[in-house]
Amino acid sequence: MKTVDGRQWANREDLIEHSGYGGTTLKRLWRDRRANGHPDAREIDGVMHWDLEKWDEWFAQHRERPRDLSGIDRSGDPDEQLPPAGQARVLGVDPARITQYTKNPPPEWPDPVHVEELRTRTREYRTRAQLWEWVDNPVSGFGTKGGRPSGSGVKTGEEKAAARIRLAVEALAAMPGRKAGEVAAVLAERHGQSVDTWKRVITQARKQAQQ
Repeated sequence: MKTVDGRQWANREDLIEHSGYGGTTLKRLWRDRRANGHPDAREIDGVMHWDLEKWDEWFAQHRERPRDLSGIDRSGDPDEQLPPAGQARVLGVDPARITQYTKNPPPEWPDPVHVEELRTRTREYRTRAQLWEWVDNPVSGFGTKGGRPSGSGVKTGEEKAAARIRLAVEALAAMPGRKAGEVAAVLAERHGQSVDTWKRVITQARKQAQQ
């Protein structure tokens, strides 16, 4: 941490320790700053730093966005290793869902940090931070079906189309006044596919909004 004019400034390593989130998630949040309102950085000694008070205020609001109110438990020690039942409580799903994920994991499902060998089976442990990162990762598909991922983790064509439209709707709401091509370019950079593909998705999203 650096103190400048009585205010604390944190670099990314400081934010990782402070928030309990991994570097991948924090880099993604910074990358998507135009859409999510991430605070600006200040270069100190050649390294990017963020005003810790402003970052905390923004991060608290970011964690409380509507999709997190569908059952995600954001409380507790980020580094605590949770058994399947604990993982289910964090995600707000039935414990059987976590068992299914062991055999048929959804996209980007995190590897366990610890595996306990029981007499007839194994028990996988994951941290809260891992689960939060997974929920926040658009690739995971969390939230595309009533706030919960599909059991198999394999999306049909219709599900993929619906997920893209949802991403387009969110991007349009976050970037009002921006041209379709500009929004499409941002979505292409974040999620892959061509700019032309995202332009078509944006057109479809706008049509649905008018219905």
